[in-house]
Amino acid sequence: MRNRTGRRDFLKQAGMAASGIGIAAVPAIGAAAASPSGNAFAQKVVAITGATSGIGEATARAFAKKGAVVAFCGRRKALGEQVVSDIIKEGGQALYVQADVREEKQIEQFYRTIAQEYGAIHIAFNNAGVVFGRGSLTGNAPLADIQVEDFDDVWKTNTRGIFLSMKYQMPYLLQNDPWGRYGLRGVVINTSSISAHGGFPGIGPYSVSKHGVSGLTKNLALDYGKQGIRVLAISPGGVDTPMRRASIAAQGRDPDDNPAPNMQYRTNTVEEMADLVLYLSNPDSPSSLQGTDIDCTMGMLTGPFAPPK
Repeated sequence: MRNRTGRRDFLKQAGMAASGIGIAAVPAIGAAAASPSGNAFAQKVVAITGATSGIGEATARAFAKKGAVVAFCGRRKALGEQVVSDIIKEGGQALYVQADVREEKQIEQFYRTIAQEYGAIHIAFNNAGVVFGRGSLTGNAPLADIQVEDFDDVWKTNTRGIFLSMKYQMPYLLQNDPWGRYGLRGVVINTSSISAHGGFPGIGPYSVSKHGVSGLTKNLALDYGKQGIRVLAISPGGVDTPMRRASIAAQGRDPDDNPAPNMQYRTNTVEEMADLVLYLSNPDSPSSLQGTDIDCTMGMLTGPFAPPK
């Protein structure tokens, strides 16, 4: 199920008739289609998974403010529709499709819907993820005590879900005309984690799944980098998201009294992560940014850091 309010409002504002599959909503984008203001994201189509809250939501809002058309999915319909409503009220363009990254047919349809509505996909932010499984919810436990259904669910969401997204978004990215200084056809950003670079007690399945995300990122870059696709992952440390709060609470700790042990001993904001995604997605960002996992932990990987006295 999808919320089409954003597209209808955009067509109305632009004075266009909503006909056919709606490709008129976003003109065909090529190297010559840059906006007069030099905005790299104006009229570009951005697909985001897991944008009903947290980093995904903040990134959807940030892209919309830059003039991009934002299409996103998530399981929670009410939250998704609220994000769309907020973006439209702020003058942006948005489309929400209710979809679960664990379900192949839903993800395939998600990207097909975007292409039918807007005629292209230029940037993909594969962000959907969970810390604990949705089976018996054993969650915070040593690996041998984790239920198999919980392990499988985390893997299907965090790793297989990104594989499915990459599989079904890539044909559309490859169809784009090159744009920007380095002639990119498309950008893929995957959300990894500090857990991809080590382990944390009690959340073994999450760490394993994020190691898989790093591997997928490197291999996609090797397979498609020469065809003009930039592929990167971001590895946040402590970010103030509902998922982080739930994870801390599940471990019997107070989410409001657990800043991340980084160089500034504070929890990063979702807006900081969104700013990073936009920087990496800009086609004029250095072409050397390719096939790597960006450490955005504020130094947590070089720690440990002691709390301030």
